[in-house]
Amino acid sequence: MIRIIVADDHPVVRRGIGQIVAAAGDMRVADEAASGRELLDRARTVDHDLVLLDLSMPEMIGLDLLKQLKRERPKIPIVILTVSSENQFAIRALKAGAAGYLTKDTAATELVGALRKVVTGGRYLSPSMAERLAGHLTADTDRPLHEKLSDREYQVLRMIAAGKSTRRISTELSLSVKTIGTYRARIFEKMQMKSPAELAAYAVRNRLSD
Repeated sequence: MIRIIVADDHPVVRRGIGQIVAAAGDMRVADEAASGRELLDRARTVDHDLVLLDLSMPEMIGLDLLKQLKRERPKIPIVILTVSSENQFAIRALKAGAAGYLTKDTAATELVGALRKVVTGGRYLSPSMAERLAGHLTADTDRPLHEKLSDREYQVLRMIAAGKSTRRISTELSLSVKTIGTYRARIFEKMQMKSPAELAAYAVRNRLSD
């Protein structure tokens, strides 16, 4: 029996996942978490074989939470189940240690198969994601500009594109205003852009916004 910890801040989503998992017959939800801190507590104390993680969790930013989990429980596979499109986070999540990436609109048909595959040591990628990952291995000059950003820079880019001020970003990420200013400068340099409006337009064109 595959024991799963489900981490999602929406009760209706956790219930739906529980129903899908129960119907499979060879897996069950061992515990649930509604925030990043709660998930870390559960992962430290509850026997489990797999973590099913939403990237948009309260208290901890998704990729940071994923990396923390991998540091603490490196042998436990983590599957991302999120509303964020593959275009936004999939490659970064896989690089950070995720064993699979699913969007919630495909969960009903793909979830059980994905969980079975990763718990036996495999990786789960959709056909479109596998194609994008192969393309990611091409020369650096062929990669989109945003893929050259660090995870934190990418995170700040999306927040700038969403119209958030430097002070608000610093508050949400628990970083100093000066640190966010440094990230902003690096982002504009790497993206070869000069204004938040340019970043916002780029984010829309490349489907980087929620």
